[in-house]
Amino acid sequence: MKARARKSRGGRPTLKDIARKVGVHVSTVSRALDVQTSARLAPKLVEKIRRAALRSGYKPNPAARALKTRKSRTIGVVIPDIADPAFPPIIRGIEDGLARNDYVAIVASTDGNPWRQQRILEAMRARGVDGLILAGVLRTDAMVSKLTAGIPVTTVIRQTDASPFSTVLHDEDGGIRLALAHLVSLGHRSIATIAGPQSFSTGYNRHAAFNRHAELLGVRSDPPLTAFARAFNEAEGERCAEELLVTGRPFTAIICANDRLAIGAIAALRRHSLRCPEDISVTGFNDMPLVDRLSPALTTVRVQHFQAGIEAAEIIVDMVEKNPVEPRHTILPVELVVRESTRRLSHGRMQRAENLSSRVE
Repeated sequence: MKARARKSRGGRPTLKDIARKVGVHVSTVSRALDVQTSARLAPKLVEKIRRAALRSGYKPNPAARALKTRKSRTIGVVIPDIADPAFPPIIRGIEDGLARNDYVAIVASTDGNPWRQQRILEAMRARGVDGLILAGVLRTDAMVSKLTAGIPVTTVIRQTDASPFSTVLHDEDGGIRLALAHLVSLGHRSIATIAGPQSFSTGYNRHAAFNRHAELLGVRSDPPLTAFARAFNEAEGERCAEELLVTGRPFTAIICANDRLAIGAIAALRRHSLRCPEDISVTGFNDMPLVDRLSPALTTVRVQHFQAGIEAAEIIVDMVEKNPVEPRHTILPVELVVRESTRRLSHGRMQRAENLSSRVE
């Protein structure tokens, strides 16, 4: 009859119990059960120890390990809006990336409130998180820089100019260039834009890219026909589309800084009996879930939200464990997904746009 590993007082197996069962030193068991040190041991020994731990019902004690390593193996993840469809796949990517390295995420949403963000960052520091992944930073945010001093930080999707954080971003410039080139290839030259909030790098960089590539591609807009959204949501898309229409200046297409703005813009066009894409083509940015089910299905720039989460997790773990001197910067490629919300500019359509614009006035 095989001898069973003796259990500590109270019935909970310990590292000593497993070491006694396998016939190795307790430090060897500790290294085998730690994903960060198991590579130093023979694979067969690691497998033997892990099987013994599984059979005995051993569960690590996070508090004890934290005291020993001075690491909580937790990463704080701060996002601006948990209800925004763009963020769940990012969070999933972060959680999967952290799990590969035996870390867990503590997720909190700021609802875009800077005071709430301050309280969240203070609470996460107090709980001893090993690092932070921030998805809602402003371009200039002195408070975030102050509250995260001394803690490894990676920003994802957005970046701040105030601190040398590591970053995981999408190719904003390339995405806007693809959308503009697509519309130009369809014959559009009078193209308006609904820009995102300029306090965020996503809004600022996409708007700067629009201005730069519009000039290179021969888009007629002097002065630029631009409406600036105060938030990345449908209501602001509607308001900005109304703002563009009341100028009375004709246009045949709108490039929107994200999908939610595009959805709002299309709704506003319909209120004025303007059809998309028959009268005005519309593009978005992100390719969030279900935009292919809209009517019309949205032409948009597809980004890699899940992969962005994976990359951010890998970077923050590397920062926590290796303490690199220089920050790391990753830019993920994007692609244009052409659907039904854009159409070739037909003969006489510009004249119809001019007539429709005059009606709105």
